[in-house]
Amino acid sequence: MRQSGPLPLDPDVAMSSSLNARPAILALRSSKIREVANAGMGRDDVLPFWFGEPDEVTPEFIRNAAVAALQGGDTFYTQNLGIPELRDTIAGYVSRLHRPTPVESVTVTNSGMSALMLVTQALVGPGDRTVILTPMWPNLVEIPKILGGQAVTFPLRFTPEGWQLDLDRLLATLTPDTRLLYLNAPNNPTGWAIDRDAQKAILEHCRRHGIWILADDAYERLYFDAPAGQPDVAPSFLDIASPEDRVVSTNTFSKSWLMTGFRLGWVIAPPPLTDTLATLIEYNTSCAPGFIQQAGVAAIRDGEPVIARTVARFRTARDHLVARLNALPGIRVARPGGAMYAFFQVDGMTDSLTFCKSLVAEAGLGLAPGIAFGPEGEGFVRWCFAADIPKLDAGLERLEKVLLRRKAA
Repeated sequence: MRQSGPLPLDPDVAMSSSLNARPAILALRSSKIREVANAGMGRDDVLPFWFGEPDEVTPEFIRNAAVAALQGGDTFYTQNLGIPELRDTIAGYVSRLHRPTPVESVTVTNSGMSALMLVTQALVGPGDRTVILTPMWPNLVEIPKILGGQAVTFPLRFTPEGWQLDLDRLLATLTPDTRLLYLNAPNNPTGWAIDRDAQKAILEHCRRHGIWILADDAYERLYFDAPAGQPDVAPSFLDIASPEDRVVSTNTFSKSWLMTGFRLGWVIAPPPLTDTLATLIEYNTSCAPGFIQQAGVAAIRDGEPVIARTVARFRTARDHLVARLNALPGIRVARPGGAMYAFFQVDGMTDSLTFCKSLVAEAGLGLAPGIAFGPEGEGFVRWCFAADIPKLDAGLERLEKVLLRRKAA
């Protein structure tokens, strides 16, 4: 007799399916940067430039602020939106750099990564269309997918003069059914920085169509092309947007203040959205630790000399590394305008993951594969230059030997 209805699942298959996550989560990309790093971690002979992390410890005065707060008993829950002292400090900081910003626009988060996720949770739902400029830090591309959104990528174009944005094509891509534009500038991994005219055109277009802009400003202070006499701050949508615009800026203490392990960030958003973020924080992390927030207060209050020294140090490292890379056979690299990365193309290399794993195995050199930043990054490699010149030179020597062996083979 013919059996009607669906066939029963194999018991093993049914059990496996019932114990796993939903398909959208299983489809998320794993970190190719971590995959390379895992191949080299624990080896004393590897020079690691794979992660986006300065090679210096957090300045002592920032660490001391956290220690003093911890020893003083600051171990209890704090407000969802952050302690008033830090929110006031961030509001003053953003007001100095950009536009007058009320404390009601400030949300303190457990890292810049958390800031991006919280904003996306607030704005993106199943089926919502988002547009993301790429190559891009992989976390940012995957976030809308977690929430069921569509992630439409829009590539920058590589030229010897630098990475460039086709503004007209981007505006055509930002159709009225788009919910959110993600834009990271200065950009990880390319170092591309957007100019003011492009920002104005994008803002006007998004105003007309009701599109939200999420500006990931993690590297805004690591900016090398500011006009003489101007502060080292990249162009920001906060400079030109009104408080009522659908513009959100996320930021982090990790890069500019050398605080990657502290996991502290913030959001600048229209006050109605800030209220929503407070609710979401309650259901994500509840609050950021008080003693960590005290470190954030100290960083902003006394950290401008740290940022100035870091920018000068990274600018020197950038110029040195880019010049040396351009002198190597088969390498093409554009000078980044900001951030802490050189994203360079290797002639004839079409599998950056395998290439970077071979660099670890053959030369003890740890770099990030371009494919980690999307298909647009294939054929490229990212080098974090937040390091001393002798360390960069040692890495360059190892890379050169590999390239010469490849050329001779």
